[in-house]
Amino acid sequence: MINNNLKNIARAKGLENAIIVSILLFLFCLIFPQHDSFILSLINESLVFLVLFFVLSYIKPLLSSKTDSPFTLVLNAGILSALIFSIISVSNSWFGFLAERDANLNIINSLFSIVLIFIFIVAVIYILASFRELFYLRQKKDLSTYFNTMQVFFLLTFFSNLLLKIDKSFDYPYNSFFVVAIVLISINSLRVAWIAFLVKKQKLYLLLVSTILSILFGLNFALLYSESNTVRQIILNFSPGLFSILNLTMIYGMIYFGVIFFTTLFHLPTAEAFDRKAQEVTSLMDLTKLITQVFDFKELADTVTSITAKVCNSYSAWLVTKNENEFELNTVHNISYIDADKLTQILLDSEEYDHSRVQTFYYDSVSADLRNEMKDWKSIAIAPLKLHGKVNGFLLTARQKDVNFDEDEKKSLQTFADYATVALENAKLLAESIEKERLEKELDVARDIQRKILPEHVPLSENFKVAALFVPAFEVGGDYYDFFELENDNLGFVVADVSGKGISAAFIMAEVKGIFESLSKLILNPRELLTKVNEILKESLDKKNFVTVIYGVLNKNSGEINFARAGHPPVILCSGGLVERLQPSGIGIGLDYTNGFANSLKEMQIVLKNDDIVAFYSDGIPEAKNSMDEDFGYDRFEQIILQNRNKNIDEITNILMHDLTLFSKDHSQHDDITLVLIKWNKKN
Repeated sequence: MINNNLKNIARAKGLENAIIVSILLFLFCLIFPQHDSFILSLINESLVFLVLFFVLSYIKPLLSSKTDSPFTLVLNAGILSALIFSIISVSNSWFGFLAERDANLNIINSLFSIVLIFIFIVAVIYILASFRELFYLRQKKDLSTYFNTMQVFFLLTFFSNLLLKIDKSFDYPYNSFFVVAIVLISINSLRVAWIAFLVKKQKLYLLLVSTILSILFGLNFALLYSESNTVRQIILNFSPGLFSILNLTMIYGMIYFGVIFFTTLFHLPTAEAFDRKAQEVTSLMDLTKLITQVFDFKELADTVTSITAKVCNSYSAWLVTKNENEFELNTVHNISYIDADKLTQILLDSEEYDHSRVQTFYYDSVSADLRNEMKDWKSIAIAPLKLHGKVNGFLLTARQKDVNFDEDEKKSLQTFADYATVALENAKLLAESIEKERLEKELDVARDIQRKILPEHVPLSENFKVAALFVPAFEVGGDYYDFFELENDNLGFVVADVSGKGISAAFIMAEVKGIFESLSKLILNPRELLTKVNEILKESLDKKNFVTVIYGVLNKNSGEINFARAGHPPVILCSGGLVERLQPSGIGIGLDYTNGFANSLKEMQIVLKNDDIVAFYSDGIPEAKNSMDEDFGYDRFEQIILQNRNKNIDEITNILMHDLTLFSKDHSQHDDITLVLIKWNKKN
């Protein structure tokens, strides 16, 4: 209660301050209609900013209470955008009409302009506040840094217009802040976690609304940038900073609702599954406490049948479980074992029953044989107890009154059937432990495959030294590196990363090794080789898998390296005391089997000089995380190489691994770590 009173006082204070500053701004504009000097512009922009700030402080608490209904925020933002569109659209006609009248109407024209300005201020602040609430909605992490940084650049863009009053050619700060603000808008627009929690009907509705609003915000932005538009001139003359904020808001809306459209579109295929799971969770929440406190199956079965009868408004309920290949009656509620057993046998043997789903039987619509056994029951519902796709029993409930089961009652019945299935699962813990042991053996096989396909030794040469490092993750991944002795004193090398984990990734990795070993002898050009690899793997990779690769050829005498990358992390080159990331374009193998893959690949050539170091690696190094969930990153990686460039290449590898281990000591290794370093020791 005290907190609510304090919030109400703070909100009222914000409104009071907004009104006071608005009056001051109104009077200032009447006294100084033109802001030609820097001082007048500074005062005007400061007053406008204060109005924006206090309006925001008033609106923000109001919107916080609407976070449970994101559609309200979206629709309100859309309505205000439509209002802005309407004002901009009719402004030329309105002001043209006033211009044709007596000059005494100029005061009306001025007053109307100021009213429009304040409408725009309230609308822009409400829209931005709505975007802020949607940004934080359903987020599990503290993302305030991202949004606050964007607000800072909004502020910098707002006040950087004043620099143009000093020198009109000094527009670089304004343009820079404006561009950075757009980049931050694009990043923040990706925070739409709340969409996943909508049901399918809401997502379909949001798909339509986001399309309309994205177009509407885009049209507003286009109209505002039209130099012939009267509203543009009014706002620019009144406050260039407000004009910038208005433009950024329209860009924000256009990008944000565009992102919402595509995100919602991608969520639609799983919307029905999500709705179904949400309904199941809702039903199960009421029973969770009870079920988790009962560990004896018989007691649990008695509880399930009694609650089933109560919730489904039935008189009786009973549970049948599968023992080997026969079904046996386990527990009954308000029905004798003999009657329940007879009904069960007839129902299960009936051609009318589909064992895969909940089904109902009504006295007036069943066969004569079944009607004879149902003489005391008007309707029966039966739900399968499905475990790993197999039916291990049935939960049945019956009514003596002539009332059919509705859909909600059928869902409740299936919910309780699922809980009975959980009890059966707990009774089979021994079988699960055997399955777990089998999976562990499978991982051992995958680790063994991974270990055997990696080279035992690195190439030796007087002109260069090679160091290779491989540290597997707990779950076997798909990292792979290899070297190939080629003709004309060339050395082929490859570093690859197969998506996925476990034995499937290991098998793909083994296939990749065989392909590279074969093709490296036939194709010297890295780009052509990767294109051929992509063609060969078309039959092996499914839609969920892809491979990122760096493949190159090193001439052992000249130090020239030709390489191409297919979606892999960039190559790091340390030369002359500087570190450079080399990142020719290229998408991962398996992502595109058309000519688009070959067209995306670009080769790069470098010539190594004495003491140059080049690093090829997997994403397990830069993406290693610490306890704060921070990445090891490229900067740390590059600094380690740069600071130790004069040391032996094996020492550099050990130092890197030491620092990486210390950095991620409190975080489990989630990906393989692979590193290949080459140091050129010949003066060219």
